[in-house]
Amino acid sequence: MAPGIAPKPAVPITAAQPKKPGHMLVLGTGFVGRYVSERLLAQGWLVPGTCTSAAKKMELGMNASIFDATRSNLANLHAMQDATHLLISVPPIPGVGDPLLSSHADLQRTLTDGNLQWLCYLSSTGVYGDCGGAWVDEDRVVNPNKESSKLRYAAEEGWLDLVDDLDLSAFVRRLGGIYGPGRSALDTIAKRKSLSRTQKLRESKQYTARIHVADIYQAILASMGVRSARKIYNVVDDDPAPRAEVFAFAQSLIEKRYPDLATDSAGPDSQDRIIAGEKRVSNARLKEELGVRLVHPSYRSGLQSILDSWLAESTTSSKM
Repeated sequence: MAPGIAPKPAVPITAAQPKKPGHMLVLGTGFVGRYVSERLLAQGWLVPGTCTSAAKKMELGMNASIFDATRSNLANLHAMQDATHLLISVPPIPGVGDPLLSSHADLQRTLTDGNLQWLCYLSSTGVYGDCGGAWVDEDRVVNPNKESSKLRYAAEEGWLDLVDDLDLSAFVRRLGGIYGPGRSALDTIAKRKSLSRTQKLRESKQYTARIHVADIYQAILASMGVRSARKIYNVVDDDPAPRAEVFAFAQSLIEKRYPDLATDSAGPDSQDRIIAGEKRVSNARLKEELGVRLVHPSYRSGLQSILDSWLAESTTSSKM
């Protein structure tokens, strides 16, 4: 479907029995994939994953297959045959698109012949494009203005179209900017890291969507007990605050607890011009239909929890 066209209607959600521990394949065991995997493993699930190098596999310390979707043969990914659940966290590639969808026929055959019951594709709120600061929900006509967002939207449609003829639940999660332990404004300041070019470009936005990885996990978990196809959910918190505000709060937390780590150079320039634009993304459907109650409805509680985990770790280390 081309940008600017309204999405296809989703099949209504129907209640289903809670899922017992199953077998999830995580395609792309990055920050979110690893977080989800570790917690499902603790619940007794079988959770193989994929990564693109031997070094990454050693770092993960879990059952992962080295799989490069641009080169590897899908037939060699045996875990896909056994999986009851499939989480796709592989970003599209410029000039290629979603590398897995490029082998559409093989992929559909593998899914048809396997045990799959549930599929979830992790996308981005970037598909909405610039909405002039308006509130947007999942019924908003998408209008991605960046190439990466156009590829994300094409991947959404590709995965949903792929499973149209299969008897399984299929979901898309449109994620805001992801943060969590090891990946936050606090970490950027503490490590005295310079902002990337992409991060600096975000500083002019009046509104930014974000979500703590713990809330992504519970949003994924919440849909495992329902039957639905082509269902899209925004996964964002309640507070679309600008990044400058987030960094200012993170700086204040560090100054109180770790003054030696405080720096004025890591965060955004407080004098940066704030312009109106982009969008405020609604999470109402996520709450109303799936009953999700956010662990961190604002960046404030999310950053505070990360700082508290630092304190807990330092206390534990000092006792050893």
